[in-house]
Amino acid sequence: MARRLVVVTSGAFALCVGSTADAQSADQAAVFGARESVEQVALSPDGTRVVFVQPMAGQASAVLVSDLAAPGGKTSKGILHAPGKPERINWCRWASNTRLLCGVYGITTVADGGFGYFTRMVALDADGSKLKLVRQRTGSGTALGYTLFGGSVVDWNPGSDGHVLMAQDYVPESDTGTRLAQTQDGLGVDDINTVTLTRTQVERARPDAFAYVSDGKGNIRLMGTRGTTTGGYSRADEVWYFRKPGSRTWERLGAVDGGEFEPAAVDGASNVAYGTVRKNGLLAAYKVALDGSGTATLLFKHDAVDVDDFIRIGRNRRVIGVSFATDRREARYFDPELEKLAKSLSKALPKLPLVRFVDSSQDETKLLLWAGSDTDPGRYYLFDRTARSLNELLLVRPALENAALSEMVPVTYPAADGTMIPGYLSLPPGGARKGLPAIVMPHGGPGARDEWGFDWLAQFLANQGYAVLQPNFRGSAGYGDQWFKDNGFKSWRTAIGDVNDGARWLEKQGIAAPGKLAVFGWSYGGYAALQSAATEPGLFKAVVAVAPVTDLQKLKEDRRNWVDFLIVSEFVGSGPHIEEGSPVRQAARIAAPVMLVHGTLDRNVSVGHARAMEARLKAAGKPVTYIEYEGLDHYLDDSVARTELLRKSAAFIGAALGVEKR
Repeated sequence: MARRLVVVTSGAFALCVGSTADAQSADQAAVFGARESVEQVALSPDGTRVVFVQPMAGQASAVLVSDLAAPGGKTSKGILHAPGKPERINWCRWASNTRLLCGVYGITTVADGGFGYFTRMVALDADGSKLKLVRQRTGSGTALGYTLFGGSVVDWNPGSDGHVLMAQDYVPESDTGTRLAQTQDGLGVDDINTVTLTRTQVERARPDAFAYVSDGKGNIRLMGTRGTTTGGYSRADEVWYFRKPGSRTWERLGAVDGGEFEPAAVDGASNVAYGTVRKNGLLAAYKVALDGSGTATLLFKHDAVDVDDFIRIGRNRRVIGVSFATDRREARYFDPELEKLAKSLSKALPKLPLVRFVDSSQDETKLLLWAGSDTDPGRYYLFDRTARSLNELLLVRPALENAALSEMVPVTYPAADGTMIPGYLSLPPGGARKGLPAIVMPHGGPGARDEWGFDWLAQFLANQGYAVLQPNFRGSAGYGDQWFKDNGFKSWRTAIGDVNDGARWLEKQGIAAPGKLAVFGWSYGGYAALQSAATEPGLFKAVVAVAPVTDLQKLKEDRRNWVDFLIVSEFVGSGPHIEEGSPVRQAARIAAPVMLVHGTLDRNVSVGHARAMEARLKAAGKPVTYIEYEGLDHYLDDSVARTELLRKSAAFIGAALGVEKR
């Protein structure tokens, strides 16, 4: 295979793809805690260049472009930098062979004294020149509000080179003293020339619109709407509309096979919408004719798990299959040639069973792929369908290239009521398999699930000598309505019971040494860790909760001044579980030492949750350690902070369980 991309420095940049190192001899916390060396990659329409986003110090990020046909090897050059305070870059894609659009986001204070995430887009040439901010549409009046949303690209290939269709918020302006004020309100769509930034309105703004879907060729065919209350809060109910070919009239999409159709994409050539419908409690993939007949065709369903994604490719975002997760992520392809290709790639990359189509050239002769596994964080390849060549481009975590990593083994264990709970078990690589100190690590969400693949946190803990169990407790997503229950907050007793039963199973199987159990969670997982310790105080000897929900009522109230307040309130619910299911209100019951970690700019779960939990634990005379990161959000996207998190949590758990430091 061809050698990987090499980065050259330029100006203020000092970037590197990363050097390989043996994680067994290096500082494991630093190796596993480092952010991924490649955060996003895209292929140019002609297939000759790639653009990718790479982290830098702190929360900074950079954009690099590599000419794949450059003489003397493939070199990459930095063209854009964001300092991370507050601006960060999270993606870049090609608007043409020479012009890029990049997404910038950050955190800013808002009118009520709180803060929120803002997004913006910038356009620039592939050499870094002609940088322009893609601004919101304005007139000449005084804006009557502001938006944190910087727009989203609905169509990358509307028919004119360098143009995109972009959904943007229209903020009305006062028209006092002017006839040029912008009076539209809501979400609309513009055709934007990414070079000149001139724009033509394609869809007039609507206050109730929240999404538009194009056919990948410049035609808006679907619109999603959501009602609002008189107070401006969004309602949970959604209504989708479609247009027939060549029509400007919106018609309502009806129910499909007895369920609500949730659209995801449109194929203009076959005049169908792709989407999902709940069938017998599980999400199934359908296509629906957009000719007014409502004819629906079932494409694929699984008997045990949801179909949760459509596989798409290229600038037109053509749908080529569906994806779902059983013990591992699987795919079913509608395109026979790509199905055959996927099988061939699996044979060519036998140690990397997770293969994903990331992007393609305009003619789909060159494909950008990602491949990985539980013991490989992933690597990017370029496949030339004409030459039948496969070249490796980039490693996601080059510092782990020679590391001994833990296999993630699918397991099931019995809950108290006999239900078999699926999960994943990671054991120390090359070490003992029984009598180990063990950690139960419930996932976040709760509307999420763990999947088979590389997990930097589980891998670090396993490399520290722990058995790590990641349970997909009832309340997890992906297994259908019956498994999801009323979600992990309303049905917290079931979810937390499953987590605790996982700990008991580890002991019963002899995997965990008696009295050597800890629980570690992030977000909802942090909630589950604390609530598990409150419901069964003697089960775990150490609790680590990162960015945890601790008070269900506060979780609702934190969204009071945001449009999704009613949706969040309904999801969390009301009733006795608000008191009984809030760890902060049960703090006196916790016996194990607790370590809390939170960032001060966490909008998902406000830092007040951890601060209140620390105060309650201290008031109850309980041992608690609290680490707060100034200026970091829910994900602690800072290599130094993550390294410290790993180092301190390992020391904390080791001390509580009496485990010698490795």
